[in-house]
Amino acid sequence: MGQDDVRVTVRPLGLDEFEAWRTLRLRALHDHPDAFGASYEDEATTGSAARRQRFEASARGEGSAIFGAFDGDTMVGIGGVIRSGGRKDAHRATMWGMYVAPEARGRGAGHGLVNAVVETARGWGCAQVHLTVVAGNGPAERLYRRTGFEAYGVDPRALYVDGRFLDELLMVRFL
Repeated sequence: MGQDDVRVTVRPLGLDEFEAWRTLRLRALHDHPDAFGASYEDEATTGSAARRQRFEASARGEGSAIFGAFDGDTMVGIGGVIRSGGRKDAHRATMWGMYVAPEARGRGAGHGLVNAVVETARGWGCAQVHLTVVAGNGPAERLYRRTGFEAYGVDPRALYVDGRFLDELLMVRFL
């Protein structure tokens, strides 16, 4: 079995993994600016302290969770989930920040991250998980459909990146 045949492992991230997570997140934002609502420039310059607080809350299991996909000891994928906090919408969770490094794609990282998010939301008692994906991001959309998500709408001109508007596809998976 070659290295490309080795499947990655997925697990929740601990408090001491913030810098590794942030490095991979910044790579995702830099290399794929049209795939995320956040911008590399904002996260690299002003987002660190607030992001660290949210990361630490997730690592403590305070209504959110962040997962890493690993090839051995190297983090090659990330994804998060946050539970809606209100009395009327606590049945909903939102998946966010999904990214798998190109060198690790096709080895189960995306499926593993989505499954970790879904199982976490199910464990919280959520009835559904929502996500958005930029329209035209075929690989991501196919992953989400293969893992049980279905489209229910489009948010037109949701993002403005490099002088062009991008629509976002709204997707949900009922648990």
